[in-house]
Amino acid sequence: MENIISCVDIGSSNICALIASASETGEVEILGKAIEPCNGVKKGIIVDIESTANTIKSCIDRAQALANVEVVSAYVNIMGAHASIIKNNSSVSISGESKEITQNDVGRVLESAERVKLPQGMQVIDVIPVHYIVDGYDEIVDPVGMSGAKLEVEADVIAGKITFVQNILKSMEKAGLRVNGFVIEALASAEVALTQEEKDMGVVLIDIGGSITNISVIKNNRLLYYDAIAVGGDHISNDISIGLRIPYSEAEKLKKEYELAFTSLIKNDYEISVNEINENKKRNIKVSEIIEIIEARVQEIFYLCKEQLQVANVWEGCGKGIVLSGGGISYLDGSMQIAYEVFDLPVRVASYKVSSITKPELLISVGSAKYIVSRFGASDTGCEVKKTKKNKEKKSMSIFRKLVNLFNGLF
Repeated sequence: MENIISCVDIGSSNICALIASASETGEVEILGKAIEPCNGVKKGIIVDIESTANTIKSCIDRAQALANVEVVSAYVNIMGAHASIIKNNSSVSISGESKEITQNDVGRVLESAERVKLPQGMQVIDVIPVHYIVDGYDEIVDPVGMSGAKLEVEADVIAGKITFVQNILKSMEKAGLRVNGFVIEALASAEVALTQEEKDMGVVLIDIGGSITNISVIKNNRLLYYDAIAVGGDHISNDISIGLRIPYSEAEKLKKEYELAFTSLIKNDYEISVNEINENKKRNIKVSEIIEIIEARVQEIFYLCKEQLQVANVWEGCGKGIVLSGGGISYLDGSMQIAYEVFDLPVRVASYKVSSITKPELLISVGSAKYIVSRFGASDTGCEVKKTKKNKEKKSMSIFRKLVNLFNGLF
C-alpha cells in the first residue's frame, strides 16, 4: 500500500492515532483511526511514560487493524503550550560552474536556518521554509533547478520544550514507533477548520480543548503567532461544581445538557433539582444560575485570549476575524456572541466536513495528515510501513531526495 500517513495526537487527556492514504492529487482517505483516554497524560503533559506508551501502542494497533497495514513510524502533534516559533533568515553560496541550485543546496540552507538562539530549555523540532530568495529574487517556492550565486531562505524555526519532546520520543519508542517529525497543532487544525481565504487574509484561530486553549494567528498562509493558555472547557464544569456546590460529574452533565453560554438565550428559566455535594439531599436551582456561571468563564477565556494577542502585538491585520474550534466550548450556543462582544470582529464556529469522523478529538489527526501531504507531497510523507527490503530502499531514497535531511539531527 502506497502513500501512507500515520499520525499520533497526544491531547489533554486522550491519545488519538490515525492511518491514512494520500492520492497523487493530495486527497486524504482515512484507513484506520482510534482514540483512548490515557492516565499517563494530564492536561497535555506526559506524567507516566509507560502508561502513555501502552495507550499509543493500543491506539496504533487498533488503527492498523482497520487499515490492514502495519506502520513503524508516525508524526506527532505538538500543542502551543510546548512550542514556539522563531523567524530566521539564512543564506548559502552556490558552488559549481553552472551555479544550478540542487536539492542538496536547499538542504544546506535549511540546516543553516536551524542555527538560531533558542530560549532556555528548548530544542529545534522543525524548520518550515516560508519562501526562498535567489540572487535577490524573492517569493520563490521551489528554487531547485534555478541558477544563482546565492540562495536564501526565510523560515519559521519551530522549537519545542526539551523535556516534553524527549518524553514523547521515549513514549513513542516504547510503543515501537519512530517519530517522523512534529506537526504544530495550529497548522493541523487550520487544515480542517479554515478556508484558504481566511489563511490568506488573516484570521485568529482559537481552539478550545478540555484544559488548554490554543491561540494562533495565520496570515498569508503562514503561522504568525502560536501560544496557549491553561484554561478550557473542563474549567466550566469545575466552576459549576464549586459555584452551585454540586458534584463535578453532575456539573459536567448539566453543562452538556443545556449547551448554552449566553443568559439572554434562555427561553424558559425553570427550576431543576440538583444533588448537594457531600450531602444526601437535593435542592432546586434555576437554569439561569448554571448559564451565568458558564457565561462568566467563557468570557474570561476570550478575554485571556485577547490579552495574549495584544501583548504579542499580532492583533492587527486579522481581516477574516475569529474562528472557534475544538470541543471545549464551541458547541455552546451563544459562544459566538460572547466572542463577538469581546473581540469586536466577525466570529464563526468551524464547520468540519470530514467524512467518517464523528469524534471532534480525531479532527486534529486528520488535519495533520492533510498538512503533511500538502507540505511534502503524497508520495514522500516519510511514514514507513513494513514491506519488502527492495521497496523500503526505494521509498527511503525518494524521501531523502525530497526532504533533504530536513529533520536530520533534530531528534
